[in-house]
Amino acid sequence: MFRRVLGKTLGFLGYTVQYGCIAHCAFEYIGEFVACSGPSMEPTITSHDVVFSERLSRHLCRIEKGDIVIAKSPFDPHMNICKRVIGLEGDKICTSGPSDVFKTHQYVPKGHVWLEGDNLRNSTDSRSYGPVPYALIRGRVCLKLWPPHNFGALNQSPTGRIVKRSD
Repeated sequence: MFRRVLGKTLGFLGYTVQYGCIAHCAFEYIGEFVACSGPSMEPTITSHDVVFSERLSRHLCRIEKGDIVIAKSPFDPHMNICKRVIGLEGDKICTSGPSDVFKTHQYVPKGHVWLEGDNLRNSTDSRSYGPVPYALIRGRVCLKLWPPHNFGALNQSPTGRIVKRSD
């Protein structure tokens, strides 16, 4: 009887480890569900919205201007941020406000992206901490799941800050 209980316990433990490995690989390499908080992406994403962040784009270097990404915070590596990609490496970004008389610009260095929240008045982003290394990007947000009445793909930037490359 002891052998049977031990056998069933070890069998259960084996299945648990297998499913745990599958879940880990799925969340690490395919995507994850993210509950968002904070006002920086309003009105596109509000507090308590749940989104799906896919990771394949990051691994395949397919992050583009206008994409919303989840990234590690440059200030706190234990915190994730949700921002929109405004510029890629080599892009010239206007860093001054709309009411500034003298316009200032900054180039995005190689291996970096420029991230900004959609709510420009209430967002700590690249305007505060500068370009973000591409390696800090965790995934690209492709779908809003919650609340149900807002289910679907995400809208374009309401700020119009995405500057097309003039090559």
